[in-house]
Amino acid sequence: MHPFLTSETLDLITSYHELNSGSIDELREEPSPLEFMRYVARNLPFVIRKGASSWAAAKEWNAKYLADVMGEQLVNVAITPHGNADSVVELEDNSLIFVKPYETEEPFSKVIQKIQDQERNPSSQEPTRYAQTQNDNLRNEYIPLFSDLPKDVPFARIALQKFPDAINFWLGNSHSTTALHKDNYENIYVQVRGRKHFVLLPPVESACINEQLIPAATYTPRPSPEALNDLVVCLDEPEENVPFATWDPDLPDQRPTPFSKCSRSLRVTLEEGDMLYLPALWYHKVSQSCSSEGICCAVNYWYDLDFSGSFWPLCSFARGVGLLTLGRNPQHGEEDDA
Repeated sequence: MHPFLTSETLDLITSYHELNSGSIDELREEPSPLEFMRYVARNLPFVIRKGASSWAAAKEWNAKYLADVMGEQLVNVAITPHGNADSVVELEDNSLIFVKPYETEEPFSKVIQKIQDQERNPSSQEPTRYAQTQNDNLRNEYIPLFSDLPKDVPFARIALQKFPDAINFWLGNSHSTTALHKDNYENIYVQVRGRKHFVLLPPVESACINEQLIPAATYTPRPSPEALNDLVVCLDEPEENVPFATWDPDLPDQRPTPFSKCSRSLRVTLEEGDMLYLPALWYHKVSQSCSSEGICCAVNYWYDLDFSGSFWPLCSFARGVGLLTLGRNPQHGEEDDA
């Protein structure tokens, strides 16, 4: 590692934490557009406790309501053996692969029933199902539910001067965990049923997360009567490599970088009706707990990141310097012999 780059990267991370609070602001009411824009400008998260409690979804959605409204409509569902969609898996030879879920369409009534059954039966051998398409599904396959939600979040629309690029519906159980990753969106996340547990890292910690270029694979069912109970990992064809975080803040001793010890993750749990502002490019890992009905349900509004100004290039620069310090090519994330 280059001594100068190492010193400067350490200073960048430690300076950030010296200048910023180690906790997430909790608001009791929605911010004004100006107040919200101040958080966006500083790229800092906040939670509005019970911020969505007056929404029809927060009042009406339960397992029966969702099943009655959606009925037998076919929906996309991600299926994995361990609730590990879009995550890094370590193989027996200690090599790493990035595994995507097996995706199929099933009637919504079956999806929610399977999600509940797995949660209620600890000995269940069923794979884990998660409705998580992230493709503006509330204005597409889940359109029957969309009338229970605002068309946008007014303080965000006014401040950002745009409508949401995507509005997504999420339904799963406690078996599903979303691996540490980042998104190019200003994210307003609303918990409807159950609880969500977020681990958050600011963009400046890009050198901590041990980004590597990893072969991509997909869970695929074997050709058998119990196919979905026998998912195997198959490398994608044509071959593709994906840059992805390999360090987990909940397992700090596994695959750390020399900078991981400087990480100061923020943690927050969303209760029913709570709203989280998750700023663009923040790394986040998400786990969940279920309601008494055995489901965890949420929605989120994605507003596209404004790529003008200095924020995007500075984040890209910090990531590139971090990769160079670790001896990796910042264009791809692989080892660099230069």
